[in-house]
Amino acid sequence: MRHKHHPLAVDPFAPKRVAVYARVSTTRQAEADLSIPDQVKQAEDWCSRLGHKLVKQYIEPGASGTDDSRPVFSEMLDDAKVTPKPFDIVLVHSLSRFARDGLIYALAKRALSKSGISIQSISQPLNDDSTGEMVESIIVAFDSFTSKEIGKHTSRAMKENARQGFWNGSRPPFGYDAIEAERRGDKVKKKLAINEAEAIVVRRVFDLYRGIEGPQYGVKATASKLNGEGVTFRGKPFMISNIHRILTAETYAGRHWFNVTDTKTGATRPQAEWIAVDVPPIITRDTFELVQNQLADRAPQKIAARIVSSPTLLTGIAECAHCGAGMTLRTGKGYRYYACAGRAQKGPTRCGGCAVPMPKVDAAVLDTLASQIFAPDRLVDLVSGYLEQDKAEAHRNRTQLGQLKADLTETEGALNRLVSMVEKGLMDVDDPTLAERLKALKAKRRDLQNQIETTSTSQPAQQARLTEAKLVKLSTAMRTGLANADPDMRKAYIKLFVDKVIVSKTEIRLSGPKGVLAKAALETLPNTPGEVITFVRKWRPVGDSNPCYRRERAASWASRRTGRGRLCLPPAPAGVKPGRRR
Repeated sequence: MRHKHHPLAVDPFAPKRVAVYARVSTTRQAEADLSIPDQVKQAEDWCSRLGHKLVKQYIEPGASGTDDSRPVFSEMLDDAKVTPKPFDIVLVHSLSRFARDGLIYALAKRALSKSGISIQSISQPLNDDSTGEMVESIIVAFDSFTSKEIGKHTSRAMKENARQGFWNGSRPPFGYDAIEAERRGDKVKKKLAINEAEAIVVRRVFDLYRGIEGPQYGVKATASKLNGEGVTFRGKPFMISNIHRILTAETYAGRHWFNVTDTKTGATRPQAEWIAVDVPPIITRDTFELVQNQLADRAPQKIAARIVSSPTLLTGIAECAHCGAGMTLRTGKGYRYYACAGRAQKGPTRCGGCAVPMPKVDAAVLDTLASQIFAPDRLVDLVSGYLEQDKAEAHRNRTQLGQLKADLTETEGALNRLVSMVEKGLMDVDDPTLAERLKALKAKRRDLQNQIETTSTSQPAQQARLTEAKLVKLSTAMRTGLANADPDMRKAYIKLFVDKVIVSKTEIRLSGPKGVLAKAALETLPNTPGEVITFVRKWRPVGDSNPCYRRERAASWASRRTGRGRLCLPPAPAGVKPGRRR
């Protein structure tokens, strides 16, 4: 009987086309040529011995086998999908070179199998049967377990290295260099040192954001200014993310945090797992804390850019007394009013509303702030109650801190007693009870230390004292600023101390936090208010197609004088009652 020859039958002994995949885990291994040349050489010998042809090399330096986004690995899988297939076998020195994660290995093998490509190992040859598959699964599982154990020990070593104040080898933050601190055998221990050339730029970023050089700059404006001056971020233009990272990194205040982010998932770990590393500070702690508060206050989720940049003095804080809607600018033939936005958007059924002449409201608010709120005797009445509450809160914090320190002393005493019992032979080192008690006491000590640190940071170093000189200083500074500052600065000062201006046809009420007044009275006044001018409305106020500087400037000044003495509506009472302040 004659057997028919199948046209697609493949000779199992025919020479195969082989692609070798060689990998090492770290760039340091790759730079030292510790493994990749040997893997390639053994692949060449394997192909020569079996009569196969090595057609391509995929070399992956410095990539973890637990990572499924390796560039060269992904390139190899993409090449395998090409028709006709470019190779028949993917050859590796050991299966761990291909992948150290069971799921990654299984998915990649399945993708290759769909193209008729097999995986073979030089050091771990496997039969193409059920026994070979079982052995293969055991090897892959063991490689995955080994990788996790190595990662666990490596992580533990890096944490201990950080606790001792050493740098763990990643690229140092902008403003720092990693320099050799000491040697332990063949290992070089490094610490961060200030790179003065970059540190100058870091200090400048903080100064621009605080307004030390003049107007306050936002994150984007700071990046634009530095790029415009030719200042670079390690040879590249500054990006918004660079500026924000610098402003929010506690490293620059002298404390760097290690083990904050899970490198695999990108998630932030619980703060209890963070490790603090002391580094040379580039800025003061007070400067860093001030900028963090300013960043929180200026967050777009809290204050919209349109409110910051609006030319209207009370934008964002003026509210209609009838319905609670915001008061917006309404203009006519040379007239400017604060009008209820609820009525304008939804009609008179929403709110009976009111339209109050803007110059009268602005003047009344400024006059009341200067004559009633920031008068020294009035300031005493406003902040005295707040200071009493603050003093009581500080006393409670001190009491709590004292109790926490007492508990910590007791816990450390218990630990010392356990150690003493072991030294005297009263308790066996291998006693499981000893291990449990030590673990519980250490956990309690760590928790108490964290609570003490948290409570201490919220405790003022010294109770500030309200003096007549400080009240006069605040009163003089605020009256001068409200009377003589430019409109943008005046608006920012008002929003620093006033939360709401509730407007009706008969009265205007102001409200704001007493804490801000107390802080301003007890501490040094800020040089600039707490808002950033993101952009200024002064470009082409006339708006024609042939702008002229003199005409534009004249129109800009004329617009500021519009409406004086020519009000169409009946004048609204300008009496202002300073409402209860929180």
